[in-house]
Amino acid sequence: MKRGDMMVLDVEEFAAGGKALARVDNRVVFLPLVVPGDRVHAKVTKVRKKFVEAEPIEILVPAATRVEPKCRHFRWCGGCKWQHASYPAQLRFKQREVADALERIGDFQGLTVLDTIGSDDEYFYRNKMEFSFGAAWFSPEEYNRNDRGREVKEKEVLALGLHPPKTFFKIIDIGECWLQSETSNRIIDLVRRFAQERSLTWYSTRTHTGYLRNLVIREGRRTGDLMVNLVTSEDRPGLLSELSGVLTTAVPSITTVVNNITTRKSQVAIGDTERIYHGPGFITERIGTRVFRISANSFFQTNTAQAEKLYEVVRSAAEFRPEDVVFDLYCGTGSIALFVADGVRSVTGVETVESAVLDARNNAALNGVTNCRFEIGDLKEKLMKDRDWLASSERPTVVIVDPPRSGLHPDVAAAIPALGARRIVYVSCNPATQARDLKILCEGTGYSINTVQPVDMFPHTDHIECVVALSSV
Repeated sequence: MKRGDMMVLDVEEFAAGGKALARVDNRVVFLPLVVPGDRVHAKVTKVRKKFVEAEPIEILVPAATRVEPKCRHFRWCGGCKWQHASYPAQLRFKQREVADALERIGDFQGLTVLDTIGSDDEYFYRNKMEFSFGAAWFSPEEYNRNDRGREVKEKEVLALGLHPPKTFFKIIDIGECWLQSETSNRIIDLVRRFAQERSLTWYSTRTHTGYLRNLVIREGRRTGDLMVNLVTSEDRPGLLSELSGVLTTAVPSITTVVNNITTRKSQVAIGDTERIYHGPGFITERIGTRVFRISANSFFQTNTAQAEKLYEVVRSAAEFRPEDVVFDLYCGTGSIALFVADGVRSVTGVETVESAVLDARNNAALNGVTNCRFEIGDLKEKLMKDRDWLASSERPTVVIVDPPRSGLHPDVAAAIPALGARRIVYVSCNPATQARDLKILCEGTGYSINTVQPVDMFPHTDHIECVVALSSV
């Protein structure tokens, strides 16, 4: 088998990274843009020792679960992976991914993985989107259909949208995005036209020159608040005042406009300094009975409605009692801690990011919550060396952990059972690292897994959140 070979493949199942797989002569073939049950004519694009990659050329027999993507950018855009698969099929695969990781990586046999809790909104569910400025990228069809592509090769034009996969220097000029809201699409169009009419430059990661970097739109789905944040490499107050006026006149629902300014070479949409041109400089959002203040650079769960479902799962899995003392490790801005605080005696959150802890404390004050405290520090140090905070706290009866994708440090995973809580609730966005850590949490510690509940926070992507409850024997 070599690159360029053509073959007919029967797609068997979804795989990681939003792809699916088929098999030829006991070799796995990974393909994008197909679903299990498809029969496809495909072209080999890469040959490796253990697997092959191919591109579908033609769908010969479509699967019963194949659907027509809503977004015209779907084939080339990296924002969604699975708009071509029915939503129930996506949920089944995510459940199976969690089960496979627990069995293959965690060595857990016979566990029941509950059905994935789906999102009520399959589209327009995100409360935050980051769009990039850059040179326009065009698909092969656009190059072949007209001479627009040849013109662009001679003189690049500004685009505002998302990067195609594995393409860091070009931008798909988004005419629509089904992930946030129709208002968001209107704002994108207004900002793009404003920039093009004034011949504004975009920041190049090759030359490290140019003005426009990112457009970040944040929405309070429960409050109606709406933030427009333009990330730039320079401070141009006159220009931003003009843009703010254009935006708030055309879209009166915009409640705040800010400008984040950064000279960093990285493409992170965060500023070193910030100017406010309209409104208070933040929005508010509500989850359950709690109200959260969200600034331009604050972390907040991206799907408000699903975040509430996720936190309800955490609360149910923890089986809280009024006398419980809760540790919320990797607490972030305190959203889980504040959500569960009413049903327990106290919550102590630990987080390494200082700004997140400050947000957590402010959110506690905003909601009048007095039984939560938040500690700044690296969790490994907090559990292994810097233990003064433990001496001033009662021993936890419930521990919640919600680490980043990389999961728990092995020393942290080993130290958590020693805290002696009757219940551990592990929230993860990475089934592989969660399964690895659960193995450490359970081996020889007296803890066992009670429930495994996947929650889909991001429809049409391969991302999955999972809540696992452990109890001591």
